Amino acid sequence: MAENVDPGHNPSDGPSGRDRPAPDVTGEPARRPGRLGVGVVGAGRVGAVLGSALRAAGHAVVGVSAVSAASRERADVMLTGVPVLPVPDVVERAELVLLAVPDDALPGLVSGLAATGAWQAGQLVVHTSGRFGWRVLGPAAAAGGIPLALHPAMTFTGTSLDLVRLTDCCFGVTAPGPVLPIAQALVVEMGAEPVVVEEEARPLYHAALAHTANHLVTLVAQGLDLLRTAGVDAGDRVLAPLLSAALDNALRHGDAALTGPVARGDDGTVAAHLAALAGSDVPGVAATYRALARATADRALAGGRLRPEDAAALLAALAAPPPPSDRP
Repeated sequence: MAENVDPGHNPSDGPSGRDRPAPDVTGEPARRPGRLGVGVVGAGRVGAVLGSALRAAGHAVVGVSAVSAASRERADVMLTGVPVLPVPDVVERAELVLLAVPDDALPGLVSGLAATGAWQAGQLVVHTSGRFGWRVLGPAAAAGGIPLALHPAMTFTGTSLDLVRLTDCCFGVTAPGPVLPIAQALVVEMGAEPVVVEEEARPLYHAALAHTANHLVTLVAQGLDLLRTAGVDAGDRVLAPLLSAALDNALRHGDAALTGPVARGDDGTVAAHLAALAGSDVPGVAATYRALARATADRALAGGRLRPEDAAALLAALAAPPPPSDRP
């Protein structure tokens, strides 16, 4: 908690509870003054990449936990030479603990480690969850740890490709005021840009990212399925320039970038789309189209891009009961 955070702590001092020599790990760059011993808990796509990014910044990765065969392979490739250890051993060795675990697993992991006395005074405790701010790290802070929430607004492959993407990436940063500069500095060291997100706004921040990025994947996958059904094999070639232009226009101009039959109030075209989608064998696509078309019509109407007289027939077409093949 905030009262347990030492704003005067220098990360280069390391945990005050133990004095450890600088680790000698194969493949580590030479440690410069102010560098930290980093322990990575969770060698998933995010943990392995961020651990590698911190390593490239001159920090020493002193241990990583990896359970599955895939995570062990990822640790071997992205964190070559770093020992794979049980979670308590990773935490014991580290001056900075990077918790890269699923959101729902984070609270139990933090409190479980606190119950065993694993957290150390002065230790930087960093999680990568988008949903949570720093308060989920309260049990670690109560033991004198310094809680930081660093969420990369990026989709990860778990490969070196992600290291390049980090240079054009933002991190949602949340931390107690006195130690916020430490969180921001770590993000900058990884080549990314820190964006401060208030503690209470983290769920909404994360929902915004998940809604746009994750649902975009579903939308594109449905579009590719429909194009294949229509006999277009090179669907990716057809969609790539269209989606790139649409994304660029949307980011630049917001609702003003909207084009297409909904914005024009072409209810006949929308009705034809719904009939075709209902007859396709792509699961759920008609329901997705209806939901997004309604949301699009509402925004176009509110923004004055869709005339009320055109909206009535359009909304009626969208509200019409789906044929039996389109019903759940």
